[in-house]
Amino acid sequence: MKNPLLLFLLFLVTASYSQKILTVKNAIVLFEASVPISEPVAAKNEAVRGALNTKRGYLSFEIPMKKFQFERSLMEEHFNENYLETRRYPVATFKGLIEKFELNILSTIPTLYLIKGKITIHGQSKDISITGKINHTDDGIEILSDFSLNTDDFDIQIPYLVRNKISKNVTVSLSSIFN
Repeated sequence: MKNPLLLFLLFLVTASYSQKILTVKNAIVLFEASVPISEPVAAKNEAVRGALNTKRGYLSFEIPMKKFQFERSLMEEHFNENYLETRRYPVATFKGLIEKFELNILSTIPTLYLIKGKITIHGQSKDISITGKINHTDDGIEILSDFSLNTDDFDIQIPYLVRNKISKNVTVSLSSIFN
């Protein structure tokens, strides 16, 4: 071949297009940090963005922290100003890999997959392993997951006065459809 650079560029373009990236702009993250006999501490965020590399199983999410909505505005204010300091740490992220992910074997029946990665909240990163249910839907690829996080792992300080009203173990639910 006369031009090896042309061959290389052709190979590079072919390899790039063979990896399909699906995205979501409105994934939902719910969290609950309630304790018994106390007011519910829960919030919902419907502005979570994500990307899924269907060839390799790479998965990432970006969670705008100010988009969490609480039933009570005072809880939302404390969440943003005191606990998560969202002016200083406006975004939480997750970057990971869905183990043994193969797009061609997904069906409409949810299948459990192990997802390993790094989550960063409040400027602190932690390696995590969670399970997720993944399946095909008419709208795309659905990923659902429920897992628990500990506030101590992310240096989130809960003031002494409300420590008995907010759980250190936070239950998190994720619902997303990539297309």
